[in-house]
Amino acid sequence: MEIPYVVTPRKDTGLFNSKIAIWLFLASEVMLFGGFFSAYVFLRLGADYPWPERTLPVLPGLINTFVLIFSSVTVVFAWAQLKLRNWRMFQVYMTITVLCALVFMVLKGIEYNVKFHHQALRLKDYTVLEGHLGYEKDDSGKEVLDHNGDKIEENMIYVKASKLTFNTVRFYKPWVEEFLTEAKHHNAQIVLSADVAAITKEGEPAEVIAKAGETLSVALLEKIKKAHLAARSHNGHYRTEALRSEWKDAKAKNKGKSDWQFAADVNIDMTALAPKLLGEIPSVAFDVNPPTKLDFKPRDIKEADGTSTLRDDTVVSGELLASPMVFHYVDAIDFQHLVMKAEQKGIDPEVAIENSWLIKNSPFAKEAWEWHLGKMKELKERLLKEYGVDKNGNPKRVPTHKELYRLGWKDLAKMGEEKHGISLSSAAKIKEEFMGPNYEARNPHAEEAGDHGHAAEGHAAEGHGKETFPHFSVPREQIGFAAKFTPAWNTYYAIYFTMTGLHGLHVIGGALVLAYYLLFGKKMYDSNPEWLANRVEVGGLFWHFVDLVWIFVFPILYLM
Repeated sequence: MEIPYVVTPRKDTGLFNSKIAIWLFLASEVMLFGGFFSAYVFLRLGADYPWPERTLPVLPGLINTFVLIFSSVTVVFAWAQLKLRNWRMFQVYMTITVLCALVFMVLKGIEYNVKFHHQALRLKDYTVLEGHLGYEKDDSGKEVLDHNGDKIEENMIYVKASKLTFNTVRFYKPWVEEFLTEAKHHNAQIVLSADVAAITKEGEPAEVIAKAGETLSVALLEKIKKAHLAARSHNGHYRTEALRSEWKDAKAKNKGKSDWQFAADVNIDMTALAPKLLGEIPSVAFDVNPPTKLDFKPRDIKEADGTSTLRDDTVVSGELLASPMVFHYVDAIDFQHLVMKAEQKGIDPEVAIENSWLIKNSPFAKEAWEWHLGKMKELKERLLKEYGVDKNGNPKRVPTHKELYRLGWKDLAKMGEEKHGISLSSAAKIKEEFMGPNYEARNPHAEEAGDHGHAAEGHAAEGHGKETFPHFSVPREQIGFAAKFTPAWNTYYAIYFTMTGLHGLHVIGGALVLAYYLLFGKKMYDSNPEWLANRVEVGGLFWHFVDLVWIFVFPILYLM
């Protein structure tokens, strides 16, 4: 059976089937993205922190805007060439369209990559530092890798462990192997603290499953786990049977009553049941001799002096050591959140900044803030001169909150140029617009400054060379919250990644459809060129929608 109106339009609507379908689909897409734009407005208006404004790189976003607009033109030209029955030119224009989609995704991928590797840190007084962390190195200077083969950032929790207590069910094998590697590196041993004995057969005495002094291994933990799970299964069966029997007796004694009325009186007689039960081993402890320094990622451990707990319920007993977060490069200092909190308490913003931990403990931050105050004074004078005052004598234009209280990487770069004569070529500066600041080029004296060291006694440690972006260590006790520039950092980046990620999926989907017509459409063109033209027209309508969404996304996220 032939489906009508695949190529020819309907008489009542003047549209063929797929064109009606795409308009209905686009209507649902409008509601989808409309919901996200509405969510953005509500999140911005209701934010309890300074909403990031113009923090995204404008140049890549602007280029992507023109790329999509250009591709919307070329897809129309491709469709027109099909209508003119010019297959060769259709290929040319459609190839350009697909290449534009590729350029868009490459630029978006670069932007995402920069965000995923850029660290943000909010101190407990709400000052925010941004930059890149250093990487852990061994004694030879070689970067250390974790069990996944990834570099380990200098943002670790250090514990001088004297005992490890594992949950026999939830222990994480890669961590066990890391403990063993660290112990071997420090010539330490991790051995069983005491005999592990349990009743493994009903009615028989306890059996020693593992002896004190046995070395930690995954195989040993698996052996104990197997015994524990077998006992738990055995005991669960008897407890279930006993409880079922108790319920049966209770119902017989309480006829006519609802279960909830006598549920509290239903209890298992554990004394009578005890001889039938096997020994469960929920945890097992190992001594670390001598006590050894172990490191953990902050997300993996809930640290406390004395005993810290890992995500797999392993308890690490021992002294909590100094565990600073080490920035290899600090490229932004943001006081906006601190100022917001100060204003809520009626404290003068500049007084709050002067009393902040960062200004008191970092010579570089103090120098940068004083330089910034001078620049803000110049800006206020320039705005007053250009725009004058209103009828009440107040300046018509004043610096924004962001201009007043945030030093971005471009501000620090400008300070470096003025104070230390550190400057880059125009080409290098354009590259920075895409990839972020060029730390090595803007820190030519970093090697002379020596190692950045670590924070001690609650103070910051930083490089002292002529650096644009300094090394900086923040004591763990000063850290309020830390994350990459991902959805974990704040709701702005949550909605940013949601909207741009969803839009990116639409770009990929649309490009794949158009590429299919380009690569595999010749057979359809030879048999029914009008049918292919209709399909390309429908694909083009979707592509125009993708372009239109970006035209809204770009100014909202990048310019406002």
